[in-house]
Amino acid sequence: MDGWSEDEFKNKELMAPCGLYCGTCGVYIANRDKNEKFRAVMGGLYGTKPEETSCSGCMQPDPPKDLYLYCKMCIIRDCVKSKGFYSCHQCDEWPCDEFDKFGLATGKRVMMRTIPVWREKVSELGDEEGSVEWARSECERYHCSSCGYPLFRGAQRCRQCKKDVADELDGSVVFASP
Repeated sequence: MDGWSEDEFKNKELMAPCGLYCGTCGVYIANRDKNEKFRAVMGGLYGTKPEETSCSGCMQPDPPKDLYLYCKMCIIRDCVKSKGFYSCHQCDEWPCDEFDKFGLATGKRVMMRTIPVWREKVSELGDEEGSVEWARSECERYHCSSCGYPLFRGAQRCRQCKKDVADELDGSVVFASP
């Protein structure tokens, strides 16, 4: 599939426990592709310097080598690890208060969509294969419907054909109110 490799689908370090698959994150993609212009754009969006705007996936073993600033402070990631899970899809308490505290409204919408899909894939295919197919389905979702160009989670416009894609993907990027 254009945009991602089979190794990325299988990489557990990219399987964010909250359902925000790291493989579709703009910070991860900018880092993976060594795209300094895109890294600067993503840093500007989140208020970090380009050199600080790098991540190799939020589920890296401790201590992580390349974890983005906001991922380091993630209460959802910490909660999942404290319960001995690797994802919220395993937790009977989902959705919980930790989701309500998440600071990006767009991210909350995505999480509420993805965790049920993850549960469904695991129920149908088993833990290992279901998680891989969940990751693959997230990547399949992030392609422009007009030209097929690979996108990233939160994309507002296709970088290739310039089509507005926000409404068909995740909506406008909105930060939650405090």
